[in-house]
Amino acid sequence: MSWQAYVDSNLIGSGKVSKAAIIGLKGGVWATSVGFTLSTEEQKAIVDGFKNPDAILASGVRLGGQKFFAVRADQRSIYGKKQLDGAVIVKTTQAVIVTEYLAPLQAPETTPIVEGLADYLISVGY
Repeated sequence: MSWQAYVDSNLIGSGKVSKAAIIGLKGGVWATSVGFTLSTEEQKAIVDGFKNPDAILASGVRLGGQKFFAVRADQRSIYGKKQLDGAVIVKTTQAVIVTEYLAPLQAPETTPIVEGLADYLISVGY
């Protein structure tokens, strides 16, 4: 399956993710949903955030120019919130799945979709 198919089918196609991208741990966007653009600085900050979760907890994370306050950050996952919307970001072996959900969607609907895809990608070496 292509990286774009994971974004289109597994994430956006689930109906539980509003925006999504897969970025490489070594840089570069592998796939993205229409209109979801992460700057080079945002991509680097996300990847670096997994090395220093406390910094993400202190300063939050920016996606597409929008700031999300971190409600959880560790070496695998970053969960963010911005008013009624949120973000679920999960690291795999070689990539990071970056997603946003827009109200009325909520974290308990989006999180299992993103974490599940991350588990699958890890199981196949990505």
